[in-house]
Order: sequence, then structure tokens, then C-alpha cells
Amino acid sequence: TQMAACYLSPGCHIAGCSQNGVPSQAGERMPQTPPFAAMFDSSGYNRNLYQTKEDDCGGLYYHDNNLLSGSLEALIQHLVPNVDYYPDRTYIFTFLLSSRLFMHPYEVMAKVCHLCTEQQRLSEPGLDKNRIRKIAPKILQLLTEWTETFPYDFRDERMMRNLKDLAQRIASGDEMYWKNVQQLLQNLIRKLATVSQYEEVLAKINATSTDRLMVLKTKPQSIQRDIIAVCNDPYTLAQQLTHIELERLNYIGPEEFVQAFVQKDPLDNDKSCYGDRKKTRHLEAYVEWFNRLSYLVATEICMPVKKKNRAKVIEYFIDVARECFNIGNFNSLMAIISGMNMNSVSRLKKTWAKVKTAKFDILEHQMDPSSNFYNYRTALRGAAQRSLTAHSSREKIVIPFFSLLIKDIYFLNEGCASRLPNGHVNFEKFWELAKQVSEFMTWKQVECPFERDRKILQYLLTVPVFSDDALYLASYESESPENHIEKDRWKTLR
Repeated sequence: TQMAACYLSPGCHIAGCSQNGVPSQAGERMPQTPPFAAMFDSSGYNRNLYQTKEDDCGGLYYHDNNLLSGSLEALIQHLVPNVDYYPDRTYIFTFLLSSRLFMHPYEVMAKVCHLCTEQQRLSEPGLDKNRIRKIAPKILQLLTEWTETFPYDFRDERMMRNLKDLAQRIASGDEMYWKNVQQLLQNLIRKLATVSQYEEVLAKINATSTDRLMVLKTKPQSIQRDIIAVCNDPYTLAQQLTHIELERLNYIGPEEFVQAFVQKDPLDNDKSCYGDRKKTRHLEAYVEWFNRLSYLVATEICMPVKKKNRAKVIEYFIDVARECFNIGNFNSLMAIISGMNMNSVSRLKKTWAKVKTAKFDILEHQMDPSSNFYNYRTALRGAAQRSLTAHSSREKIVIPFFSLLIKDIYFLNEGCASRLPNGHVNFEKFWELAKQVSEFMTWKQVECPFERDRKILQYLLTVPVFSDDALYLASYESESPENHIEKDRWKTLR
């Protein structure tokens, strides 16, 4: 169920791309555009790169050929292709990503459809086939890029209606485009069906772990096994964690990063549909997975009755964390470290006294939050570099520490959402945000190279994990409370 868009295969330059179902017409190829990673290399969006548009700049402000700002109307107009012009790829991605801070995607879509229809006189009877053949591939191309990169926008009925309406106008103007239109719609519907299946699987997994937690509370011994019995090789466990990370990462739509921060407009009830969980569901599922893994680590450490067994589990997780670091899976690494740093675990002094902690200290140093996570950011840059020149999918893996990525993107969103004094939208800020999100887009497309182990995956995703209270209870039973605060807490818990 990988949802890889074709713009990530370097060989595909979109113009005659058969994967898109939009063949370019002979003799007029669309602008050639580089794959995602290369798109955002220059310092800004350069209008000379692929286009020839007159310098009238109606409502758009440029400096040194870089688009700095514009009115929303002018920016939408800039998105719409005509016979001599197709918008730059990076512009399409950047505008569609951030415009939702100001307008619903369905409003943008409605305007785009209206402009296409008006400017190309698509609503007139007796359309000129020659003109249709000049413009149709470009409009279809724009719709393809939108549906490939932001498919979740089309879970909105209004979006679907506009898409079908515009696509059918093109096809009825010239039947040679029927096949392309059908292909575009089929690809989109298939993609959305895959997403719905994934969401059902997530719901099942959550239900299973809740059921098991009930059994755990009534008959603890009957169901709990320890992780080392399920997988005694730290290396294999790190690989299975990477499977889960990449799958969950892959389903996060780029727009979820922006929608997570869209402020509700108190005057407009309709705007509240942004608060709708569906808009950021996959991003939330990923954050929940991080929390689950942290609690799983703490649970596995606090459960064994014997000190030497607890120490063994700690050493095991240190090895797993080190493997995650080597793979480039920083999210699992951070979840494991945060599980080990929970108070219920870190208070087990006698247990920790039996652990060889040198390796753990190195990992903690790598993920040290001081100087805005300087060490981690350096390691991440190294992994990102390695990924760019990688020959195997193994070396391509970059799984960022997700909460920090969200925090970085939050600050970029802050800058995007405020307009300039003249009412213009600050496109420079849009640009920075798109650059960060597009890097994430390349990382989330990596196929996991490791073999799946169903038994281990099942355990990681559904084994019951303790709540904070249950962890403290297990911790006090392993090593008695040391001071009166702990003693009082233990009494309350019992």
C-alpha cells in the first residue's frame, strides 16, 4: 500500500509521463521539472526556471526573479495554466500547501475551475478542438499534480464535484482525453480506498490492544510475554520498528502539517470543519505510536520481578536504540530513550546499578535537547545527506524525531499565517514551509527494505502497555518507595 507519487522517480519528467495518464502532445512538451529533492535546492522560487510570463506581475511582487508576495487572487491566477504558460512545479506544491491557511482547498479548487472555464471558454458550445488540444494537457497536468500530492483534499465531496466537472468539460471538448480523465479519477479513487483500509486497520489495532488491557487487569499472567521472548535479537526488533515507522509516515499527507495549525474562525461555523480530526488523523496516529512505544519500553522494564531481569531488558533496549540510530530511525530511538527516562523507570536505582550504561550515555548525548537539539540535528543532516547519495533503500532511510519536526513546522506556520501590511500573502514564508515539508515528502516515500515479521509486529502494535499509575505501582513493588512522597503515592495507588 505504498502511495508513491511518480514525481519521485528521477527518470520521470512528468511531461510525457505515462504514469500520470496525461500524455503530452507532440511538439509541445510541458516544462521539465526535477524530482522533489532537487526542486527546493535554490534559495527561492525562481520564475525564470520554467516559464515565460510577462513582467506585468498583476498583484505579484518579485525581487531578483523570486516571488516574494502577492494577493490571494493573483496567486490563484498564477496557478492556472493557459496556452503559453504552465506554473512552475515548486510553485504548485508551495501554493497548494499553504493557501489552506487562508482558504479552504475546495474554495481554491472552485476558483481554479472557474478561471479555467472562463479563460479557455470551456463552457461554450462548439469548442475549437485545436484550442482544447493546446490547453487540455496542461489543465489535466495541474489536476494530476493536485490529486497525486494532496489526495486527501478530495475526500471532500465539493472538491470531487469540481474535479469531475472540470475534467468532463475537457473530455467533452475532445474525446481523446476521456481515457486520461478516467485514469486520473481511477488513480485518485484507488488511493483514497487504500487510505480508508489503512484507517480501518488502525482502528482494529487500537481495539485489540484495549481488549488485551482488560484481560491484563483481570488475569495478568495469562497474556503477558516479555519482548525478549518474542524477539531476542535487538537488530531484528529495530528493523520491525522501522517497518511501523515508515508505514505510518507514508500515510501522513503534507497538508496535515498545515491543517494541524489552522486557527478556527470564530465568525464562520463552516470553518470548524478544519477542527475535524479527519484532517490530521494520520499525523495524530503517528504521535500516538510514539507515545505507545515509550510506554511499551517502560512496561517491559518494570514488569520483571527480578532485578537482573529488569537490567537485562534495559540493556536490550539500549541495543535496540543503537540499531535504530544506525538505521536512521530517530523517532523510535527517541521513543525508547523517553521510555527509559520515565520516572517510574529512572527511579529503579538498584536495577540501573547492574546495567552497563556507557552505550546509553552516548545515545542520550546524541539526543540531548540542549542548544535546540544541536547533536540530533547534526546526525539528522548526516542521515539526509547519506539518503541523497544512497544506492540501496537501506541507506535511504531517514525517520525524523517527529515531535521536533512538528515543532519546527509550527514556527514556520506562524510566519505564513500573518499577512503583510498591504494585505499580501507572504510567499517567502510559504516557500520556507514548503522546503521543510518537501524534505519530509522524500523521506516518507522510502520503501522499507527489511523483511516483515508478523509475530513481532503484532506484539509491538497490540501488547497491552501500562498507564502511568500501573507503571509506578510495578516500580514500587520492584524497589520500595524511598521517601514519604513515594510512600504516599504507593498507598494511594494500592
